[in-house]
Amino acid sequence: MKFSSSGGERGQAVARIDDLLDQALRSVGDKPDDTAQASIKKRYSERISEAVAAAIAEELRQRGLAGARPAPPGVIGDSGAERRMAGGIGAKKVDVTWATEESGLLLGISVKTINFRDKKSGNFQKNLTNRRGDMLIEAVTLHRRFPYSVLAGLLFLDKDAETDHTAQRRSTFENAHLRLKLFAGRDDPAGRDEQFERFFLLLLDAGAAHSSLRAFAVGDKDNQVPMEQVIDQLIEIVAVRNPDFYLYEGGQLGKL
Repeated sequence: MKFSSSGGERGQAVARIDDLLDQALRSVGDKPDDTAQASIKKRYSERISEAVAAAIAEELRQRGLAGARPAPPGVIGDSGAERRMAGGIGAKKVDVTWATEESGLLLGISVKTINFRDKKSGNFQKNLTNRRGDMLIEAVTLHRRFPYSVLAGLLFLDKDAETDHTAQRRSTFENAHLRLKLFAGRDDPAGRDEQFERFFLLLLDAGAAHSSLRAFAVGDKDNQVPMEQVIDQLIEIVAVRNPDFYLYEGGQLGKL
C-alpha cells in the first residue's frame, strides 16, 4: 500500500504507516469464505482488528507518542496489551490508546470491522447498526471521564461493501456514511459525548499475498484520505487540546 508523498521525513512517514499496515494485514492470512463457521469468521475479524491496532500504535510511538498501546512485550513494559480505561459509565477496553500520568487518556482509537456478507441478504449491512452502537457507547464512556481526550473511530468494511447496492438500496458503504455522519467531527471538548473527533470508513481487501486499504472521512465518500493524513489529524488535535505540554510539527508530536 503506497500513497504519493513530497519526500524527506514526510515521505518516510508515509512509507512507514503504509508498510506497517501492509505487513500487519498480510500476517492475518487469507479471509475465510462467507460460508465458513461463525467462530472462524469471528476470529478472523478479531485478528484484523488486533493487527491494525498494533500497526497504528507503532506508528504513534514513531511519531512521538511514547507508550502508545498495544505494543509487543518489552517495548513499553512487561505487557503492552491494549489498555482498559476507566470511563464515565464503566471501564472499557480500547483498541489503541495513548495516556500519561499527568493527563490520563489523551488519544483513543476504536477499531471495528465488517468483513463478511450476510447469508440471507447477500450484503454487508446486517451488523452496521451493532457496530455503530458499540463505537458510540465507547465514545460516551470515555468522553464523560476524559472530555479533552481525542477519540477516533475506524470502521473497516470489506471492499465489496462499496458495490453491494441494488435497485432498492444504497451500498453498505454509502449507507454507513449517512448513518455515521452525525457522530463525527467533535471539535470542542464541550461537544457531544457520543461524537468522535474523527471518524473514518476504510475499504479493505487483504490476504496473505496482498493488501489494499482505502480510507474516507465519514460523510465524504468521494475523497480518499491517505493513512498518514489520518494519523496527522489525530496528533494535531492532541497538540491543540494540550498546548501547555505538546506541539505538532512536521507530523510529529513534540514536548514543550
